[in-house]
Amino acid sequence: MAKKPAWVVEKEKSQNASLWLFGLHAVRDALSNPKRRRLRLVVTRNAADKLSDAIAASGMEPEIADPRKFPVPLDPGSVHQGAALEVRPLDWGSLDDLIPETGPAHVLLLDRVTDPHNVGAILRSAEVFGATAVIGTLRHSAPETGALAKSASGALERQPYPRIRNLSEAMEQLKDKGFQVIGLAGEAEDTLETSLETAGPRVALVLGAEGPGLREKTRATCDRLARIAYPGAFGSLNVSNAAAVSLYSVSRRQGK
Repeated sequence: MAKKPAWVVEKEKSQNASLWLFGLHAVRDALSNPKRRRLRLVVTRNAADKLSDAIAASGMEPEIADPRKFPVPLDPGSVHQGAALEVRPLDWGSLDDLIPETGPAHVLLLDRVTDPHNVGAILRSAEVFGATAVIGTLRHSAPETGALAKSASGALERQPYPRIRNLSEAMEQLKDKGFQVIGLAGEAEDTLETSLETAGPRVALVLGAEGPGLREKTRATCDRLARIAYPGAFGSLNVSNAAAVSLYSVSRRQGK
C-alpha cells in the first residue's frame, strides 16, 4: 500500500483533532454555525444566561462550571468570559468549491502569516469587505485555534479560511480563473490604487509576514507588486491593518 504524503497525513490529523473556542462572541457564532461539529460546551451560569438563545437553538446540553475553577484546558491568559466550546476544525473544501467561475470577486492570500491574532483580525476585515476567501497554507500559517477565533470575533464561522498545500499553485489556479494577482510590497513602484485601475473585476491580494514579507517564489508568481500609498514620511502597517486597507480599496472599487 502506497504511503500517504506528509501533507495528507497532517491534514487528516488536523481534521480529526479538536480545539477549544472561548469567549462569548466566538462561542455564540460557533453554536449558530450548522457546519461546525460541536463536542462539549462549558459555561458559567452567567455566560449560560447570555448565550441562552444560541444554546437552545444548538440543542447542546451545557456543563455549568464554577467561574473560580473553570474546567477547560486553556492558556492562563485566555479571556474566556465564562464560555468555552470544544469543536472540530472547519473544512472549507477546495478552492474550486469556494471560488465562483465568473463575476467580480476578491480573495486574500497569506504568505507565512503565523500570528493568530493577526489572522483573526484579517478574517474580520475580510468578512466586512466581502472577500470570497482568505487563503493560508497548511504549514507556516496560523491554524484554527481559540485565540484566532477570539480575535476574529465570530468571523471564523462565516469567512472561508481554507489552508492549502502550496501557495504558488493556488495563485496560478486563481490566475486560470481570471484573477489578477497583486502582491503587497512596501518597495514596489506602483501604488495599490494605480494597480487596481487596470486589474479587472477579479483580484487576489497577497500579503506576507511582517519583516520578511513575501517569499521570492511568491513574488515571482504575482502578476505585479504594489504598495499602499502613505502621505506621511513613515509608512509601515501591521499586516492586519494593511489587509484592511487593501480590502477596503478593492471593495470600494467594486462598489461593495
